[in-house]
Amino acid sequence: MGLDAIPEPALEQIEHAGGGTDLVIGMLGTSHTGDAAAAVAIVHEVLGKLSNGTRAVLVVNDGQKGPAVEDVQSVPVLFCHLPTPASTGGPPLNASAAYHTVFGLSGRLKARACGVILSELQPVTAQWIYRLVQPALDMGFDLVAPRYARHKLEGLLNLSVLSPLHSALYGKRLQNPMGPDFGLSGNLMQQILGQDSESRRANPSYPLASIASAAVCGGFPVCESHLGVRLQPPTDWMNLSSLLAQVLGPVFLDMEHHAASWQRTRGLQAVPRFGDPEPAPEEAGTVDRSRMIDSFQLGVKNLQDVWGFVLPPTALFEIKKLSRLPADQFRMPDDLWASIVYDFALGHRIRTINRDHLLRSFTPLYLGWIASYTRDLETAASAESESRLASAYEAAKPYLVSRWRWPDRFNP
Repeated sequence: MGLDAIPEPALEQIEHAGGGTDLVIGMLGTSHTGDAAAAVAIVHEVLGKLSNGTRAVLVVNDGQKGPAVEDVQSVPVLFCHLPTPASTGGPPLNASAAYHTVFGLSGRLKARACGVILSELQPVTAQWIYRLVQPALDMGFDLVAPRYARHKLEGLLNLSVLSPLHSALYGKRLQNPMGPDFGLSGNLMQQILGQDSESRRANPSYPLASIASAAVCGGFPVCESHLGVRLQPPTDWMNLSSLLAQVLGPVFLDMEHHAASWQRTRGLQAVPRFGDPEPAPEEAGTVDRSRMIDSFQLGVKNLQDVWGFVLPPTALFEIKKLSRLPADQFRMPDDLWASIVYDFALGHRIRTINRDHLLRSFTPLYLGWIASYTRDLETAASAESESRLASAYEAAKPYLVSRWRWPDRFNP
């Protein structure tokens, strides 16, 4: 159930006080701590826009060692701390454990819907929460995925891999298939909680990597909501390899789990969207394209043996040609990039080399893609580049299916 972080007496207290709960709201980001009454007031504002009589439990991941249930005289909102496992007042739970705990609590309370918010908001707004939970609570949708307003140099891993990969595999176009903010119905919650526990243990980031795919593969109605600007920390280029391994590993594991489903999926569909999009924020910073091309070229020089375990000779040949181009002509074709991602997913599956080593070797290729993308933005709109890339993933899907089913046809 994912409730190990909350002692059983506290769970019983929450269950007794939260009887008849319709909605569980988890504020899991580090900025969501502070005055309980203020947080409850925000949720009251949300409930005022929802169906009459809606009752909610608000969970904050603050690591406090006080009572699990805050003594706030405010019905129909119950405020709940999400403590550390030993309630020692240490740091808050990590994101994965916090998701598991909120999902488990929602299941135990048999809530009709759940909203989880990991993005850092200053301040948290009622509109943000409302747009996440209202379609799941009142409109019959089982998953509400976020759409953020962001500048074109933000969320590049999502843009280059996560979103087009999910769309091609599962046939539903989602801007942010890994959230991290979601609204879920009670029905989808029960499906997630009923997933094989061994699969969850094998995939520590299971909630984020699998929420959208579980919904689509299970036939649950999916939509998106425009949430507005999402504040994100600057990219830590010094630890990029670690980030890629942490994100792509769970995604590739989830591909294995749902392989039977996505191999049968054909076509691509948009999903309903709610709310009005907000203007994108001003550009924040630039990227050093020449440095990225240098890293790509160094990778071509030093990682040939590693890439040779997963990339076919034609891809290696095209990558070598690309590394010889001058910076002002450097452009990675969309079809080449899509096939590289697919080949790494397959290499991860068949374990030709250590998985972590494989994923970290992806870094120079990813930097090469960023260098190419930023050059494209000089002559094309970001939406045009995104659409073209999504089409390349979809067009290359038969290649992925063929290699997935018969990996021995290419044996490096």
